[in-house]
Amino acid sequence: MKVLVSGSRGLIGTELIKQLEASGHQPIRLVRSNPRAENELLWDPAIGVIPEGIMNDVDAVVNLNGATTSRIPWTPSYVKKLISSRILSTRLLVEAINAAKTPPKVFISGSAEGYYGNGGERVLTEDSPLGTGFMAELSNDWEQEAKRASIRTVLIRTTLAMSKNAIALKLIKLMINLLFVKSLGNGKQWWAWITVEDHARAIVHLIENPDANGPFNLVAPEPATCEEIFAALGKELNRPNLIRIPAWAMRLTAGSAADQILLTSHRMSAEKLLSTGFQFNHPTLQQAARYTVR
Repeated sequence: MKVLVSGSRGLIGTELIKQLEASGHQPIRLVRSNPRAENELLWDPAIGVIPEGIMNDVDAVVNLNGATTSRIPWTPSYVKKLISSRILSTRLLVEAINAAKTPPKVFISGSAEGYYGNGGERVLTEDSPLGTGFMAELSNDWEQEAKRASIRTVLIRTTLAMSKNAIALKLIKLMINLLFVKSLGNGKQWWAWITVEDHARAIVHLIENPDANGPFNLVAPEPATCEEIFAALGKELNRPNLIRIPAWAMRLTAGSAADQILLTSHRMSAEKLLSTGFQFNHPTLQQAARYTVR
């Protein structure tokens, strides 16, 4: 299949291109700077520019566009960018899909674990209710834009993507290596996670599965707390985990992002994804920590 990908130069997008090619598909990248290869096309969602007629020529669309939430603290101007980079790009893709004479077969669109708000100890399935807070509102608005597409639409609720190159994981490993950090806050909050490789493979799987529809938690099947993730990484780094960074210090340094993504709890279920027949390469935290460090 020809698969159009936005956000293709990001962490997940780069791995997705690799996995699409490995599966025999032909990825086409939408890029916001000068194209560097034949499979790259220029677009600008901020001003509504997208190659004319592109949706008539592709079989699937994957929307990964969106400013990273790992850049903290979130200034007022960056909050606007978090919103606009997701909403405007999704709206433009949906409008192009709906206007096509021969539209693609499937639209895979990004969302986030923030949809659920702070879930505490609850197991969060795709049927769990919308939470409260900035990330819940943004994720819901993002999904509502995607749902306007006239074709099969899959909403991927993303989580902590574990990879050597992930900004968040680089910061966590730095904290463990230099400060022997044990957790952020009390460490009991659930952090949903998945390796970048499995994240991209899951997207390819959902493209290829004609019965996949609606929201999917893109999360590994083994749940873990913040403290458990730090411990697994500390073991692979051969460093002790000794120090808890208190919640007040996280709020002081990370601002509103502390409560929205670092101290909040997401105990997400992978059952819906597993029920489609998807098999993880890194189903356990130990495997993911090794993948991330080595």
